[in-house]
Amino acid sequence: MKGLILSGGKGTRLRPLTHTRAKQLVPVANKPVLFYGIEAIVAAGIHKLGVVVGETRSEIEEALGNGSRFGAEITYIDQDAPRGLAHAVLISEAFLKGEPFVMYLGDNVIADGITALVQDFQARGCNSQILLAKVANPEQFGVAELEDGRVVRLTEKPKHPKSNLALVGVYMFDETIFEAVKAIKPSGRDELEITDAIQWLIDHGRSVHPHLVTGWWKDTGKIEDMLEANRIILDTFTARGLENADGASRVEGKVVIEKGAKLWNSTVRGPAIIGGGAEIRDAFVGPYTSIGAGCYVERCEIENSIVLQGSRIERIPGRIADSLIGTNVRIHPGAERPRVHRFLIGDNSEIGIL
Repeated sequence: MKGLILSGGKGTRLRPLTHTRAKQLVPVANKPVLFYGIEAIVAAGIHKLGVVVGETRSEIEEALGNGSRFGAEITYIDQDAPRGLAHAVLISEAFLKGEPFVMYLGDNVIADGITALVQDFQARGCNSQILLAKVANPEQFGVAELEDGRVVRLTEKPKHPKSNLALVGVYMFDETIFEAVKAIKPSGRDELEITDAIQWLIDHGRSVHPHLVTGWWKDTGKIEDMLEANRIILDTFTARGLENADGASRVEGKVVIEKGAKLWNSTVRGPAIIGGGAEIRDAFVGPYTSIGAGCYVERCEIENSIVLQGSRIERIPGRIADSLIGTNVRIHPGAERPRVHRFLIGDNSEIGIL
């Protein structure tokens, strides 16, 4: 089997962070989201991976390299614009031809990986297997309708969903999918929809098997979902690196302090992770907070947040919460008198003022 990982797209729902980085490389628990997917595919015994890339190809390639760090062999496949998931399959035919494959959306994180899904697909010998999860907002996803345990209909982001079963961003296919993606037409949003391709398989007598997710799953396309994924993953950690805290600091619960990080007269309440080379001084961190490598946090309180590499948060009154703070950001009190708020802010930012 082979793997196809989709890492194109503009990440509009995560702007302004994605003005300067690929959405799949935004870290959750101090690891890029994309890495979780690659590790899950390799753990399932799949080592030949195609990565579909767009305008952020250079940074995706810099992060992944040839795949050897993951125990994989990576081939990059260029997509000129986001033209739909089925289009990504179509342009990958030369790489995938002749073998069944798993398609994995690079901004998804799934509990317990995909090994059971791959084994189920191989054992059944069906043409396609789709991963489904019950959601509260099915109108925001592709939705599946089942009858007697069979998939009978798929609809992409329906206005009036007929079920609450959303398509999770993992799909299994054999080579019949190429006939399907060549037969369908672009949707109203001018994309080749994977739901239409799978519906073509169903309508033409091919076997499409549903596999329901029993654990958690997150599409990290929105800030709220990234923070929730961060909470879930941090909760799986085991405490380590606690010797990096000085005698005046207190560390409680599942806290990971990575190599070179230092705590001075601070409290970190887990689950939390402090990245390598970070410095926490006279501060409170956590729960559910990821502090990236090389960050500096002084005389402030922060919880349920993600702070990316190299940022500095200094002497902030009040508690920072539910925040996603980018790379090399500096947050500090202004020195001007009379007291004023002074900002340099990117597009689509949100700032709350106490």
